[in-house]
Amino acid sequence: MTKSLPLYQLDAFAEAPFAGNPAAVVPLDDWLPDTVLHAIAAENNLSETAFFVPIPDTEQADFHLRWFTPTVEVDLCGHATLATAGTLFDHLGFEKSTVRFKSQSGTLTATRQGNRVELDFPARPGTPTRVPDGLAAALGGIEPVGFLRAMNNMAVLQSEAEVRAVKPDLAYIAALDGDGLIVTAPGEDGDVASRYFAPHAGIDEDPVTGSAHCTIVPYWAERFGGKTQLHCRQVSARGGDLFCELAGDRVRMAGTVRLYLEGRIHV
Repeated sequence: MTKSLPLYQLDAFAEAPFAGNPAAVVPLDDWLPDTVLHAIAAENNLSETAFFVPIPDTEQADFHLRWFTPTVEVDLCGHATLATAGTLFDHLGFEKSTVRFKSQSGTLTATRQGNRVELDFPARPGTPTRVPDGLAAALGGIEPVGFLRAMNNMAVLQSEAEVRAVKPDLAYIAALDGDGLIVTAPGEDGDVASRYFAPHAGIDEDPVTGSAHCTIVPYWAERFGGKTQLHCRQVSARGGDLFCELAGDRVRMAGTVRLYLEGRIHV
């Protein structure tokens, strides 16, 4: 029997229309089989589709939240969490100022702050290590000045101009241990600039990546002498702004979210 489900598509970390990172959000009453969740995400063909179900009678979380790329389920996603919170706050009548999500990465919160929503995520500091052989060539001839490993790999470059100039060898990046590659440097219009490549997850370049900032923010907070509040900009073709704070072992990141479409899917 065909099932009809609501679907929202929103641009997260978007300061203007057609910017930021598009995410699909599908509210559910109960979980569908994983095969169906994977198929919906593949059909949407966005970097992430978020699914959530309500959690009744609990003080720990309001909803159980999961995220899928077109090819895999991931354990943490910032922009699709922001999109989910925006859907709840602006389109589904959620009345509290903070929504709590149960996830594979623990309890996450999203709090309305004026025209922005602030996420509270776990910090994932990287460990400095030697630059892998062949990385400079894989970035289009740009030599990193540092390299760290966390859940993601992160290459530190000298300038935002170098970040923008990277021409990635996606096959090389897909073969790295870990979840893709962040490239980052001091920013020109903000504190930090970055891009993120995740070919291992079916995403050549992610437009704006909240989870990557769980590694970006601790690094630059230390590099900038303990500066805990950072304006970060992901300088992909679409681009997006994240207003971040390092708070102990947590990273808070705030941004705007804009509804692009609302409809129904039939599965």
